[in-house]
Amino acid sequence: MSATLTLTAAQARALHLAAQGLLAPPRRRATRADVRAVVSELALLQLDTIQVVARSHHLVLHARLGDYDPAWLDELLSSATLFETWAHEACLAPIEDWPLHRRALETRDHWFVNRARRLRREQAAGMETLLARVRAGGPVKAADFRGERRPRAGWWDWKAEKGWLEAWLALGELMVARREGFQRVYDLTSRVHPASAGARLPAAAEAERALAARAVRALGVTRARWVHDYFRTRPRLGDAELRALAGDGTLVEVAVRGWPGPAWVHRDRLALAEQAAAGRLRATRTALLSPFDPVVWDRERARAAFGFDYRLECYTPAARRRYGYFALPVLRRGALVGRLDAKAHRTEGRFEVKALHLEPGVRPGAGLVADLARAIAASARWHGTPEVALGRTVPASLRRPLLARL
Repeated sequence: MSATLTLTAAQARALHLAAQGLLAPPRRRATRADVRAVVSELALLQLDTIQVVARSHHLVLHARLGDYDPAWLDELLSSATLFETWAHEACLAPIEDWPLHRRALETRDHWFVNRARRLRREQAAGMETLLARVRAGGPVKAADFRGERRPRAGWWDWKAEKGWLEAWLALGELMVARREGFQRVYDLTSRVHPASAGARLPAAAEAERALAARAVRALGVTRARWVHDYFRTRPRLGDAELRALAGDGTLVEVAVRGWPGPAWVHRDRLALAEQAAAGRLRATRTALLSPFDPVVWDRERARAAFGFDYRLECYTPAARRRYGYFALPVLRRGALVGRLDAKAHRTEGRFEVKALHLEPGVRPGAGLVADLARAIAASARWHGTPEVALGRTVPASLRRPLLARL
């Protein structure tokens, strides 16, 4: 394929969604192997504790797979098929990428990893004592320790042992062996992932190049300046760095109309890129996305690719929120068309849509209403809250026809 391949903005969006597993609805009921495959294609799955509807990682998977058993994710972790690491933020990643992440954590400038390094310097005695306990006694949870919580500082009011466990996790000496509920169970890396003992770690530059290539592959098509955010590596990459990967054939330079400068495609996505350029990728998927979905987590990229300016408002004072505490971006047939603020009331079996805002210029026609109703109803059923309560809509004219469909 020539390096002069040119995509329209719509074709670039279709290629991105195809690489992200969001181009079309799933063709069959999901299996545990499909969960593993999605994480492998995305290269990482961000974790988050907020559970207004479902935790973020489950929303990301449901958007791509439809109904699936959330327990499968815990099973993949406990079997060491996936592992937890700090990448974009706290994430699950495929176990075969462990050497890359382990090397990257040694040198990366990440706020949590920097915090772990500081604890290692300042509280070495306590950290070493805790590590010795795990080494001798086996897996532990933070709840196994009765230490007092520290005075609250910012978001962190962890007791010392919890902070030390998390620091050893970030520094690579411990891994998460399994989850009990949402509590981490920590053990030595050598026991959770025996293949790590004596494993050859890549050089730092090799790991950086490999992670950059994985980011481009997961994004489908991207500008150079968006690559670093996928794994939160620094510094921000430029076209010169990606041309080095293009030199060995890993990446291919293309053009996207309306994007300044070149765009980049991984060689594994060349067939998809050609299909996109020929107009053969058709976006038909409608789904509710997590605020931590890779499609929207880079605000600049979402603005440039979709014209969608998204900011999560759960950290914004209530009086200043525009769309809601945990508004879910609404993907519809290749476009981000709205934001849905929802809450799953599981004991009542009710899925509350507090507010639904369509983007400016999006018309609430019959096709859009039908797609929205199907996506909301599917999410509500999967949450075990099949009764949908619809609150405010913007525009107001959307509410009546959407209620009729629900």
